[in-house]
Amino acid sequence: MNYNIMLIGFMGTGKTTVSRELSKSMNIKEVDMDSYIVKREGMSINDIFDNKGEEYFRNVETECLKEIQKEKGRIVSCGGGAVLKDENVKYMKDGGVIVLLTATPETVYNRVKNGKERPILNGHMNVEYISELMEKRKQRYLDVADIKIVTDGKTPVNICNEIVQSLDKLVKNS
Repeated sequence: MNYNIMLIGFMGTGKTTVSRELSKSMNIKEVDMDSYIVKREGMSINDIFDNKGEEYFRNVETECLKEIQKEKGRIVSCGGGAVLKDENVKYMKDGGVIVLLTATPETVYNRVKNGKERPILNGHMNVEYISELMEKRKQRYLDVADIKIVTDGKTPVNICNEIVQSLDKLVKNS
């Protein structure tokens, strides 16, 4: 495979879970950008936000994306805000196919409500806030995605099958 599969979407849409499953089913390497950043920076995402700020985190995210894109044939689970920077989208498009995973605000809330590792939601862990933030990002996600997959009520295996079928169609039509 001469490209990377770039999974994007709001937090809680299943990017990490799906990337792991896709890695197993396709037998290719998976990279979770948040884990990559944590390892590189030697601190949690929350600590990066608290100690260095969101702008610093977003810059590190861009640097890591450049590093990750040097190799092809990988599945990359991107952070929820990675597509907010035009520079990041350019790197994703240059080396990969962008797959958008979506879910309803209620599904996202149910998936993330017990976690403490979502700095954007700290103090705002409710469906209304999630819905507002999703709406702000929705058009950007749709504008940059090559493939869109709804994850509500589906197993990771079902989602992976949809991704593979969509990739096959995309590759055949290009």
